[in-house]
Amino acid sequence: MKPAATASPSAPTGPSVGTFAAGPMVLAGLILAAALTRLLPHPPNFSPVAAIALFGGAYFASRQWAFIVPLVAMLISDLALASINGGIYASWFSGVGIWLGYACVALTTALGFGLRGRVGGGRVLGFGLAASVLFFVASNFGAWLMMPEYPKSVGGLGMAYTAAIPFFQWTVLGTLFYSALLFGGFALLRSRVPALRAQTA
Repeated sequence: MKPAATASPSAPTGPSVGTFAAGPMVLAGLILAAALTRLLPHPPNFSPVAAIALFGGAYFASRQWAFIVPLVAMLISDLALASINGGIYASWFSGVGIWLGYACVALTTALGFGLRGRVGGGRVLGFGLAASVLFFVASNFGAWLMMPEYPKSVGGLGMAYTAAIPFFQWTVLGTLFYSALLFGGFALLRSRVPALRAQTA
């Protein structure tokens, strides 16, 4: 008579990496909190938008959620701004500028994939500068398309970019400031909560 087979011990399971695991939820919470700072008084173009896109691209294990969360956070903050300010800001939803803005978020998220597993101060600085340039080029192209004061010619496009140069410093400073907060704050969290390392890229 053969002895009854014994079940082999199951391998230990690692931490959950599902959408609603702690890691993705922490990332989403940080991104939404940063996006909502757009409602606070700030210098023109001093914005967290590029930073949250880079951060999502760098850390969400799921590339799908890396795109979705920053876009949804931006939409929520845009709707809040439109409800508070109304008028010109609300009319932005009917123009091409909003689509350029959201396209920039998606492109910057894809740019953030280059930071996955290789986050460091120097790399975040370089990617933050690249994201700032991307937003400058795209947003002012949108301004040229939408604003009647700019002739629809190469010269008019040059005028739009020239007029925006004084504001570019704030784009860079905002991106670097929020990148330091998000990447630095999350690095500190990961050092204190080891489970977050397994649940994020």
